[in-house]
This record gives sequence, C-alpha cells and structure tokens, in this order.
Amino acid sequence: VPHTLLPGPSASSRKTPPTVSASGRPPSGSHAPPPDMNVPKTGYRVFSANSTAACTELAKKITERLGVELGKSVVYQESNRETRIDVKESVRGQTIFIIQTIPRYPISYYVTRRHRGRAVLSYRGSPLVPGLTHIITMDLHQKEIQGFFSFPVDNLRASPFLLQYIQEEIPDYRNAIIVAKSPSAAKRAQSYAERLRLGLAVLHGEAHCSESDMADGRHSPPCVRNTIGHPGLELPCKQQAPFPGIELPIMMAKEKPPITVVGDVGGRIAIIVDDIVDDVEEFVAAAQILKERGAYKIYIMATHGLLSADAPRLIEESAIDEVVVTNTVPHEVQKLQCPKIKTVDVSMILAEAIRRIHNGESMAYLFRNITVDD
Repeated sequence: VPHTLLPGPSASSRKTPPTVSASGRPPSGSHAPPPDMNVPKTGYRVFSANSTAACTELAKKITERLGVELGKSVVYQESNRETRIDVKESVRGQTIFIIQTIPRYPISYYVTRRHRGRAVLSYRGSPLVPGLTHIITMDLHQKEIQGFFSFPVDNLRASPFLLQYIQEEIPDYRNAIIVAKSPSAAKRAQSYAERLRLGLAVLHGEAHCSESDMADGRHSPPCVRNTIGHPGLELPCKQQAPFPGIELPIMMAKEKPPITVVGDVGGRIAIIVDDIVDDVEEFVAAAQILKERGAYKIYIMATHGLLSADAPRLIEESAIDEVVVTNTVPHEVQKLQCPKIKTVDVSMILAEAIRRIHNGESMAYLFRNITVDD
C-alpha cells in the first residue's frame, strides 16, 4: 500500500474542514483556509516504456507497491526499426510516470575514460522528450549529469539496500573489508566502510596493457622517435623548442604498475563496491589478486548489473563468490547462466518517490543518511 511505505502525517495533524452553511458559504466570522497547494489536482498513471517481460517486471513491482494497475500500452518496432507506442487507455488530465529500465546515458560513463583532450563530448537532456517535467533516476555514474537538464532530477541511491543485504545475507560480515577496485572508487568504498564500521582496502594498478589502451590516449604523448626528415628537425633527446633558446623536457609516457593491494585482506571477506558491473574483466582480475592476498570470500556489490557479453561465464569461472546487483536493469537471462548473480529489489524507493512527487511531498526523507560519495 503506497501510503504505508513510509510514515506520513498523523491523524491529529490533519486540518478539520471548515463548516459550511446551507447556502454553501462559510458562517460569518470564519475565514476559509487558503487552498493547499500540495493536494494533487489529478490522478496519475504508471506506464512501462518497454513491452518485453524483462523490462516490465520492475514497473509491475512498482505499481503493486503503489496499489495501482500498470497502464495499458504496447511498444513495438516496425520493419523500418521505428519504435511505435500504442496507449490503450485515456490519459487526459492525468500525471504520467514512465518506467524505463535502460536509459543508461553512456556518455556519463565514457566521459571518465582516458580519451585525448581533442575528443569533445556534448549533451543536453531536456530536448530528448518534449513535455518531460521530472526525472527520477538511481545512481548516475556521474552526478554532474543532473546539471544538463532544465527540470528537476532526483538521483536516488541504492546503497541502503546493498548495505542491508551485506548485514543480512553475508554471514560473519563483521570480518569483512570493503575494497575499492581503483583509487577513483575509494570515496564510495569509504562511505560503505564507515557505515558498516569496517576496514578499507584499495586496488591500484592494472592487470595488463592492451592495444585499446594505447588507442585511448593512456600512453600519450607517444614516445620520441628519430625520424628521417629535413636536417635540423630531429629530436634525439629533447623536443624542439618553439622559440630559440627554449628547450622542452622529454614527455614521459603514462604507465600504471601491476595491480597491488593497499590494505590487509588476509583472512577477510572482501567486498568490492561499485556502481556498474558491465565488462567484468577488471572485477575478475581484482578477485584473483584478493584471493592471492588471502581473502577467503569475494563479493561484488553494485547498483546496475549490465553484465554484457561473456560476463556470466567469466563470473562463474572466477574466484568471485557472489555478484549482487539491483533490478534497475533486467538481467534474468544472465542469472540463468550464472547462479552467482543475486538481485536486490529497489522498487520500494522508486514507488515511494512516485507517491511523494504526485502528492507534492518532500523528497528529503528518501535521502536521509545518504552521503555525497554514494
């Protein structure tokens, strides 16, 4: 029942409606209270933006918690690959909430990858859907993307649900240590460690250097080479100065050391926390290093389980004991391929966000005890 998901106003706090005379006017000497701006003026309907069973699963769970039926619509692709949407009911005068499980905004992920400065990325969110007035999302990879929208964005967090899973489903979690798989993930890991009263370890370095690493600018600028050209243009030791008398030092190529563990994981349960599990090679390599350093169980905790390509097979064959993700992205097929993948349901907080937005209530309650680094 939606109104019992979180505490609401008590009966004693509700205002008693003013008495009205037979003429329909308030009695003399009384003043009608101003209209409550938070009272919804219309009803609302919830639709799924995709008609496949996997994508409507989250939408059905949300509507069940709200006590409403899922809106009747059909989404399909025509032969020319155009997407068609057929709404099977009237929505005139209604507030519409559309549940879409895969609006991943890949730009927010790749903007942090190691591209050269000349690769320009631009994005603007509001023109995507005319009439869109509010977005409820969960754990954006880059929180700054909220600034690209010209309307409110509520970026909810999955950390309370993942923390609850750790406390209730991992035996002897007090003997665990929270692990960041890279220094850039250390703040998120530290946030988890502080709330669980656990230690922190950080993985530093990388397993190998592939050709794709060379292409993305990680080893730029390229090493100095002696080329045959016009006399006087060679750069044997130092780069040619743009002005006479100015010499530039040799630019050293960027290089990361092999993976090392900063922190003691021996005899501990290692819990790696992140926001996305997509290509799992890095997680598999990290798990192997942690196992070699003495960790006897290894868990991966993340919000979005994309689990692309051969991820289920790689997880099944790795030293990872469990991969725990939420149901923000459908992954039922991957779970059939790998029993190590577990799911945490976050439909409760999404349903409550819908209820509060529709009723004009504050969203602050949904962000209590949430840190900026989550």
